[in-house]
Amino acid sequence: MPPMTAKIFATDSVRTLAEFEQDALRIADVLREHGVGPGQRVMLKAGNSAAWLGTLFGLMHVGASIVLVDQQEHVEETRRIALRTGVKAVFVDDDAPVDDDLDPIHLYELLVAAAGRVVEDERLSFETWGALTDGLIMWTSGSTGAPKGVVKSGDKFLRNLERNAAQVGHRADDVLLPLLPFSHQYGLSMVLIAWLSRCSLVVAPYRRLDRALRMAGETGSTVIDATPASYRSMLNLVTRKPDLRAHLEQVRMFCVGAAPLDGPLVERYVEEFGLPLLDSYGSTELGNIAFATLENPVSCGRAMDGIRLRIVDDEGRTVAAGEPGEIEVHTPDAMEGHLGEDGALQPAPTGWQQTGDLGHLDADGNLFVLGRKFAVHRMGYTLYPELIERKAAASGCSTRVVALPDERRGAQLVFFVEDEQGREAGYWREVLNDLLPAYERPNQVTVLDSFPLNRNGKPDKRKLEQLARPEENNQ
Repeated sequence: MPPMTAKIFATDSVRTLAEFEQDALRIADVLREHGVGPGQRVMLKAGNSAAWLGTLFGLMHVGASIVLVDQQEHVEETRRIALRTGVKAVFVDDDAPVDDDLDPIHLYELLVAAAGRVVEDERLSFETWGALTDGLIMWTSGSTGAPKGVVKSGDKFLRNLERNAAQVGHRADDVLLPLLPFSHQYGLSMVLIAWLSRCSLVVAPYRRLDRALRMAGETGSTVIDATPASYRSMLNLVTRKPDLRAHLEQVRMFCVGAAPLDGPLVERYVEEFGLPLLDSYGSTELGNIAFATLENPVSCGRAMDGIRLRIVDDEGRTVAAGEPGEIEVHTPDAMEGHLGEDGALQPAPTGWQQTGDLGHLDADGNLFVLGRKFAVHRMGYTLYPELIERKAAASGCSTRVVALPDERRGAQLVFFVEDEQGREAGYWREVLNDLLPAYERPNQVTVLDSFPLNRNGKPDKRKLEQLARPEENNQ
């Protein structure tokens, strides 16, 4: 039986890929009338929708430099980004906070103007866009500091995704369901992989997982991409509402990224669905790096073809398989550089790149990510909070550790435990004390129903630090 013609499924529309391509070409025609042309910087700030997709592809077709901004970004930061990047036009949806002084153009305006047009261009082309050094300007999540503007070549971005699709094994008969914001590295990757693989894509309301799962069943979704937090919520949903489980029957791959993955969660998916969570590793700056696959479902898997990994000690020496150290990456797909305050490119170094992440490689080249290389000193020991989190997770305790300065001990450790059952802090303190040596044990344990998340779906370390300092919250 031949594969079904690929489609773009949205909450309020279904278009074949050919129909979507014509829609995007019509939008490109309207964009030209707004003065958008090759090399011109424009901002796209909107939520996931068919209109967002059409506008993105239209901007790529006309060769614009695209500044992607999260729909929820604050007005002041949006204005700062617009001034810093020197954008000539700002495209938004109705829910995007934006200053009227930026003279925003609403996506619906583009759709109305594009409706019924006859366009001369027959196919979408990304050749002009791909040649731009600043084809994409994206923003880091800010989970480890202030967000940075990352400048990326269009061609390099697409080549990175071709490696990605080849390693993971995306097929033309797949239906991809990314439960992710499209304005960030992971979500955008899946949007463009669907196009490169000529397969179907589902634009689902990823913040309403019950609705998203129903769309998965109705569209026959075969590949889901999401954060660990979303997979934990999905599991809880199908446990409470067993009828939702049937909507996942056609899924052949559960892919995960953007945040550390707990081993027990993987085991629960194997028990419930007979499929592992396939972990991955990458960053906005370096692109997608390594992926576990159905054939090799080991941690974050191996590096993609053309990309190299190594683990080094504090002196920069490569360590043996199984030994922990900092992850370094050598990739042809890295960013061009960061965006300076004046909007100019600050070129990135070439060659081996430090990541600031701890990990190790096994004898087969599989990558195990242990956490950020952020050390604290306590009771004469050097500790890495994320390694403590991993140790706790292996014993079924999902926790995030915040280190606070302490003159006597060097640091106090505040443990936030995620527990939907709401068991008392004393219960978890006993579990952690039994698990950890004295120098890693908590000074304080706080139980949360769920961790606060940032817009990228990662645990919000800044919010947790605020919760760990209640005296600052009361000022």
